[in-house]
Amino acid sequence: MSYSPTHLATAPSRETVDQFQGAALLEFGTPWCGHCARAQPLIEAALGAHPEVQHLKVEDGPGRKLGRSYGVKLWPTLIFLKDGAEVARLVRPHSQGAISEALAALAPQSSSGASPGNKTSI
Repeated sequence: MSYSPTHLATAPSRETVDQFQGAALLEFGTPWCGHCARAQPLIEAALGAHPEVQHLKVEDGPGRKLGRSYGVKLWPTLIFLKDGAEVARLVRPHSQGAISEALAALAPQSSSGASPGNKTSI
């Protein structure tokens, strides 16, 4: 699966996300968010090198349970998952390199325990 340009009609439940197998990127934001729009070319380019990563664009806001369960406060927030577990997080990413580095942590060979941890850029 590659870059998804549109938000999901219905967000999956946290229980469903926790059961994901393989690599996934949850992108929280809204269609009208300027920060989200500026990040789209960076996200799309970084995902181009990682077609194995499932990209889910989730619309966030008040009353949206999935975003609250991850503590999302700013958009876009990118949460990188491996087998349903959070491996890395980027908030308002400003470079394709930062996104690519977090995606690399999802690769099968990176299961040695080395991970970039949680990163936040504001």
